[in-house]
Amino acid sequence: MPTWTTRPETPADIPAVREIVTAAFPTAEEADLVDALRADPQAWIDGLSVVAEAADSTLAGHALFTRCHVDGAPALALAPVAVLPAFQRQGAGAAVIRAGLDTARSLGENLVLVLGHPEYYPKFGFAPASRWSVRAPFEVPDEALMGLTLAPGRPVPSGVIAYAAPFGV
Repeated sequence: MPTWTTRPETPADIPAVREIVTAAFPTAEEADLVDALRADPQAWIDGLSVVAEAADSTLAGHALFTRCHVDGAPALALAPVAVLPAFQRQGAGAAVIRAGLDTARSLGENLVLVLGHPEYYPKFGFAPASRWSVRAPFEVPDEALMGLTLAPGRPVPSGVIAYAAPFGV
């Protein structure tokens, strides 16, 4: 397994991030979402768009954490996570997720939510969001909507997730 260097996205990384996200998904819809979230001051949080660099400095992975709310309380939405196909299954995705979670924790964030593969995200500590009575504003299988608390002992809001406007829900 390669060793990944992770860091916050810089303005110079924007084209490479778009390339990563476009290559990792079947359409440009997720890349367009990243661009729209980047332009939304209500959603964007500096330091929470994380990239992974390969040993040759190629940007290989990206994870984005943006502001959402649950019952009016701030939370984070993890989406999307993308890795260039040539680097998939080599730990780049895990590296950017862990780095983003560490940064979120250092910023005092508590609840992180993700809609994703129930066999992948639990290795980072995610569990069904229904544990906290958190639900999506649309129908989704219980096991696919997951949450993670970063500050044990702090209260966790319950209710419906209000995603940032670019998500379109």
